[in-house]
Amino acid sequence: MTDTTTTTPYATQDAMDRETTDEPFEGVYPAMTTPFTDDNEVDHERLADNAQYLERAGVDGVVPVGSTGESATMSHDEHVEVIETVRDAVEDVPVIAGTGSNNTAEALSLSRRAADAGADGLLLISPYYNKPEPQGFLNHYRTIADEVDLPQIVYNVPSRTGQSIPVDVTVELAQHPNIQGYKAASGDLNLISEVIERTRDEEFSVVSGDDGLTLPVLSIGGTGTISVVANVEPERSCAMVGAALSGDYDRARALHHELSPLVRELFAETNPIPVKEAMHIRGRGGPRVRSPLSRLSEDRREILRELLAEYDEGAPGAVDPEAVEPATGDAE
Repeated sequence: MTDTTTTTPYATQDAMDRETTDEPFEGVYPAMTTPFTDDNEVDHERLADNAQYLERAGVDGVVPVGSTGESATMSHDEHVEVIETVRDAVEDVPVIAGTGSNNTAEALSLSRRAADAGADGLLLISPYYNKPEPQGFLNHYRTIADEVDLPQIVYNVPSRTGQSIPVDVTVELAQHPNIQGYKAASGDLNLISEVIERTRDEEFSVVSGDDGLTLPVLSIGGTGTISVVANVEPERSCAMVGAALSGDYDRARALHHELSPLVRELFAETNPIPVKEAMHIRGRGGPRVRSPLSRLSEDRREILRELLAEYDEGAPGAVDPEAVEPATGDAE
């Protein structure tokens, strides 16, 4: 199995790398989009190209078929085929496959198939809609961790699932040898801080799942990010995270503010609608999203195009955040 510990480029002018640590998951892991053809099929050629582009940019791993990858609209066979394509495309970075479901049996089946397809780890969204009690969460995650011998990341995103995983549950799950990470997308820094505080003695990583909070999460002991913006600006994302993990918070803050206008624009409409438009503008696949999602509204397309042009003109750390401030719009 590919080692999940890699090196994030610090991206200074001297291009020096930070030292690796023993954290199970550290650095930048783009939550990959899934490109579709005009016939609404998975565009495997573009998918492979995008995975290789991210690897060349210096990311620490890739995460296909998560929420950003529109896994909710894929058949199980498509799901596995995407994992296989990405695994075959990259050489030196781990592939962390999204395999969560609100049905434990389905999540277990997808996890087994992902392992067979060559995944190096699993990202498991908490059961949505069902709203399990604490014991239900424990049973769900332990069932998969007991049956599939891969490093696994618990994914807490109450905005999509309707329920936050209780901290006590996360702390108990962290004791399982295969449950090695937590993707924090609750927006609650107090909760995230408590998870970090209470799992410090475990081989357990807390990574940001909210691009706007990546730097704050790193500052309280987080180890990296599963990121949407890193699809579009992988070098800047790696530079910011690498700077923070190296202790250079002046540079990390500058890069955080440099990325913030793009982060806001990528969440102006439902993810992954804006990021797929951004990838299209950058020539990395069409903007198609599967129904019931729809293409980015026309007014925001122009805002995004102008914004990306500003980033294209400067290297990481060289762009004035005020110069890339997007126009205001009505979208939430």
